[in-house]
Amino acid sequence: MQSRTPHWSARLPFYYGWLVIGIAFVTMAVAVNARTAFSLLLPPLIDEFGWDRGLASGAFSFGFLLSAVTSTFVGRVMDRHGPRVVIEIGVAMLAAGLLIARAIGAAWHLYLTLGVLVGCGANLMSFSAQSLFLPNWFVRRRAFAISIAFSGVGVGALLLLPWLQSIISRDGWRAACWIMGLLVLFLLGPLNLLVRRRPQDLGLQPDGETGPAGAVAAQRKAAVVDPAWVAVEWTLARALRTTRFWWIMIGYFCALIAWYAVQVHQTKYLIEVGFSPLMAAWALGLVSAVAIPGQIGLGALSDRIGREWIWMAGCLGFAICYAALIALEHTPSPVLLYVMVIAQGFLGYAITSVLGPIVFEIFEGPHFGAIFGTVTVALLGGGAAGPWLAGTIHDATGSYRLAFLLVIACCFVSAAAIWLAAPRKVRLVPGRVKSSG
Repeated sequence: MQSRTPHWSARLPFYYGWLVIGIAFVTMAVAVNARTAFSLLLPPLIDEFGWDRGLASGAFSFGFLLSAVTSTFVGRVMDRHGPRVVIEIGVAMLAAGLLIARAIGAAWHLYLTLGVLVGCGANLMSFSAQSLFLPNWFVRRRAFAISIAFSGVGVGALLLLPWLQSIISRDGWRAACWIMGLLVLFLLGPLNLLVRRRPQDLGLQPDGETGPAGAVAAQRKAAVVDPAWVAVEWTLARALRTTRFWWIMIGYFCALIAWYAVQVHQTKYLIEVGFSPLMAAWALGLVSAVAIPGQIGLGALSDRIGREWIWMAGCLGFAICYAALIALEHTPSPVLLYVMVIAQGFLGYAITSVLGPIVFEIFEGPHFGAIFGTVTVALLGGGAAGPWLAGTIHDATGSYRLAFLLVIACCFVSAAAIWLAAPRKVRLVPGRVKSSG
């Protein structure tokens, strides 16, 4: 009797799509946490060299700023040459920055290595770069799949950050940089050679579909709310003339201010209000750890209820996080620490699952890379502004309180901006298509 189980090759479309997600998961776990480790490196660097916090944290911001300047070009490279070229350049830069960082002896060395090379290299492999091509691989489960890939950040944080802190405590920050550089070079370099920009490059279809291409096209057509908008071939020049584009820019800029201001300064702040360095490091890791269920669960939920709701939930999470940080200055209790961690990680980090889908579902087309690359200017600009703003205000006032209040205001602005961009008025998420049918 012939087996009814299909040969493995018949499932290749399904398997390869999830292979791409798996590679992204590992890449995010290592690359993002190599950059996040700046928060762990900041205290010993300040102690050793006596730099002001604004100067030291400015290296992180400078790397983000330079990434923002080049992000439109990176998007065009992705459109023309695909993710392998972009990501492998990122591998080379990130590894070089970490390995050379051992020689830091002056502020400009810090800016070149942990600022430019690590910051730009990580950005060529992390949220913005992955969002340029991962949306191509899934339609029905787009945000769910992306959220699984991005949850690698949480797994990596849980495993890597406490480990790196233990190396810093035992062998110094230079040893931690060296070990992380080797991990990037020999793990991420070979792995990302398997990545492709879209399933059609391999003769496959999104979502692992094996039926006729017409059936997939019919499903996508049913989701269209604004046919006139979707019919436009969106170039960067056309996108720049729309209010939707600028609402996205405002929303992303403000959200990334909130994200990176706390990420860079959290460890130093928690130590100052009374927590041990190890507890502060674990808190940084736990933020990304609790983000795992948040990203996956809320990402999947966005495929059912819409992208705007999840973006708003993420902004609310960051606002609660900063409110808890302000309260910790007066009452450094474990309860408030856990509130801060859960709000930041479970809710706040969920915005990553819809970063790509929001822009993709509004400006989908052959020039998406250039458009999203330009949107990345806002993402990276916010990521650069946040740490610098918080550090500078602290240096001027002796407290983070004013900076945290300003960031809470940014959270509300960001949520409102994405509602005004209104991806739901261009394409429905799959859950809305079914309910409207």
